[in-house]
Amino acid sequence: MGTVQDLQDIHALMTFYEERNYLSRRRILKMKILIDNGHGVNTPGKRSPKGGDKGMLYEWKWAREIAKPVVEKLKEKGYDAELIVTEDIDISLGERCRRVNKWCDKLGSKNCLFVSVHANASGNCTKWEEPNGWCEFVYTKASSRSKQLGQCLYDEAYKKGLKGNRCVPDSRYWTANFYVLKHTQCPAVLTENLFYDNKKDYEYMMSDKGKAEIVDIHVDGIINYIKKQQA
Repeated sequence: MGTVQDLQDIHALMTFYEERNYLSRRRILKMKILIDNGHGVNTPGKRSPKGGDKGMLYEWKWAREIAKPVVEKLKEKGYDAELIVTEDIDISLGERCRRVNKWCDKLGSKNCLFVSVHANASGNCTKWEEPNGWCEFVYTKASSRSKQLGQCLYDEAYKKGLKGNRCVPDSRYWTANFYVLKHTQCPAVLTENLFYDNKKDYEYMMSDKGKAEIVDIHVDGIINYIKKQQA
């Protein structure tokens, strides 16, 4: 049986770890997760070709069907997440960035992250095309944290078998000069969740299974990124 001093030391050690876990939990909750759903009901085009068995896929509507449950699932897991666009109409890119940067100014850029949910197309949406697969973009001059967030998201898509038929950069992220990536202050990624003008991708995207898995890609990828920042 241990001495009184031993018991006191054990109690102090347990208290230390409990406090550390509590502080870690507080840091996680402090991370503001900002989710964007691309485009709006008034955005021209951005739809699947006619003749799909599951009806027309409109990117603005589909993006909202993904973004909203992403936020809900993150909240269920104790994370601070919210949609930056709750309207159905297309909100300007400048206004989207302003809403993100308002939180960055309030909490600090390193305590926020931004993911904009989109879907891809390789043609003019009048016929089914060949390219398929999942990808994500960071700004051409992205921070290391943006790149890491992109990699975490891509890794989850890869686990789901959504690589597609295109070459993937060794970095596991693509780069682009997209406005919302260039003009937001925090780590930022734009996801292109398969091609709605590819018949196979379209059918998966319109299925309950496909939508649920794409939601999980975002939720699990974001959580893995946050855990890496906590390490």
